[in-house]
Amino acid sequence: AAIRQQHPISLHGVSLSLAGDEPPDAQLLAQLKALVTDIKPALVSEHLAWSRWNGIYYPDLLPVPRTTRVMHRVIDNINRTQDTLGCQISLENPTHYLQMPEHEWDEIEFLDEVSRRSGCGLLLDLNNVWLSAHNLGFEAAAWLSCFPVERVTEIHLAGFSPDDGGSDLLIDSHDQSISEEVWRLYTQLIQRAGAKPTLIERDDNLPVFNVLLAEQQRAQRILDTMGAAV
Repeated sequence: AAIRQQHPISLHGVSLSLAGDEPPDAQLLAQLKALVTDIKPALVSEHLAWSRWNGIYYPDLLPVPRTTRVMHRVIDNINRTQDTLGCQISLENPTHYLQMPEHEWDEIEFLDEVSRRSGCGLLLDLNNVWLSAHNLGFEAAAWLSCFPVERVTEIHLAGFSPDDGGSDLLIDSHDQSISEEVWRLYTQLIQRAGAKPTLIERDDNLPVFNVLLAEQQRAQRILDTMGAAV
């Protein structure tokens, strides 16, 4: 409550399972509604993923094929969530680790269509973009240049780690400093889209505070210089 008096707060969820095969848990939605009413956040967001099946929650944001059937389910679940909360939410692009042959939609087209039909915003996680490009073999900057920046409500930055299982995969671990590759994507995005609310995610292996503060200040400089020119 004290922080809310000085700074806008963004609520970022991990368990609504918007891409799951059943509606969001009614009790969880009610609890989230109470939190939104209390905190009055500037932004609320969730992931394009599923994490619940047959009443059991799983500790990961699990992937889904981008089919038209899944799209309709995601849109319905977003609408249920927004109607309950009484506010817009934003949908985050996931990190990809493997090719899924069931995809019917390009990722950007899928996200854009879901946003257009549901009225939700898009949360663009640039670390996820970089990791997905590395893991699946596409060009991150080219992908980003096609993204509908007018739908972006929030940006996330984070660090990654190599897979400790010996593969060439990069893992969205949130336990390292932001890479130079992700900083370049961020600069490219802000030059095109203007200043956007930005969150740096760091969940583990925390450094001294000045290291975290230096990343915040670097992001702020990019917002102030690149974002102001748009």
